[in-house]
Amino acid sequence: MQNLPSTFTRRDFLKFSAAGVLSLLLADLGISKAYAGAPPLQRQGRTTWSSLTIYDKPSFSGKKVNLYGRDVILPITEEMIIEGEHAYNHLWYRIGNEGYAHSANLQPVVTSYNMPVFDIPESGVLAELTIPFVPIRLGAGFVYRPKMRYYYGTTYWVNQIIQDPDDGSYWYRIYDQVTETYYFLPSYSLRIIPDEELAPISPEMPAEEKSLYVDLESQVMVAYEGDTPVMTSLVASGWGGTPTPIGTFSTYHKAPSVHMTDGAGDAANYDLPGVPWVSFFTGNGDAFHGTYWHNDFGDPRSHGCVNTPDNVSKFIYLWTTPYVPPGEDYLHLPGEGTRVEVVDSQINS
Repeated sequence: MQNLPSTFTRRDFLKFSAAGVLSLLLADLGISKAYAGAPPLQRQGRTTWSSLTIYDKPSFSGKKVNLYGRDVILPITEEMIIEGEHAYNHLWYRIGNEGYAHSANLQPVVTSYNMPVFDIPESGVLAELTIPFVPIRLGAGFVYRPKMRYYYGTTYWVNQIIQDPDDGSYWYRIYDQVTETYYFLPSYSLRIIPDEELAPISPEMPAEEKSLYVDLESQVMVAYEGDTPVMTSLVASGWGGTPTPIGTFSTYHKAPSVHMTDGAGDAANYDLPGVPWVSFFTGNGDAFHGTYWHNDFGDPRSHGCVNTPDNVSKFIYLWTTPYVPPGEDYLHLPGEGTRVEVVDSQINS
């Protein structure tokens, strides 16, 4: 949890968002870097778009030295904040000795392999993907044809471990409720999340003292305990015909893993399995959640949800009420939850 200057109160948030200068105030207080709620520097980046340009300097005016397609794993050797190059996203990465890439379409990842866990309860256990990506299969073995890829940071419910008799490899079985299909992933790709990691954050703080504020104009989220800010992050809210609703809500239903889709099958505008750490705050599916399909926080680009870096969404999920016990795949408690206030300083100004 990132501790922030206690001088920036909830009243300040509403006052300065209404004045349209919230992002400037956060920068002056040093809070803009506390989107140091963002993940720590990783050693790799996965390209999330069909083309990622490498420049000879951290600038769009630099010479283009290479172009990569989607799902290429690149080394991240330095992280830089470059002002003036982009309207809202000033983060650039140095890519080894090759050059520099803007962060928008480069997901920070690591490659961390896992030993198999054999004590899997029938009810299932939560796990997260710890390698950049892995194809799912319809059976427990490499002989089965690979299907779509699952990505780093996504979460799933593992309900069985199976050994391939041909090569001795171990596979986890998961069930996708949207496709109503069992899929299999090599056990080395998933980390079983221990129950203690899912303990609530700041449980001693009275529930009514916790609150989340989002300003759609500046694309900033701040979490408060009383009048003290404890976490802030740039976000990516809804845009176009699917804006994030303005008003006062609560995080009354939550899930640690959700397959998000618009339900249109092959014609779907989005089909995102394993979305992690989902804290819904409306009955229409608007939620705070982790994001693996972009790294471009600070500009609206969702279908109504509030996209955050994975570690920010995990903080929100564990910090807000109601608390979801380990082993629960969904909790729905109308009338409960942490207060969420969504404002738009552009409208208020």
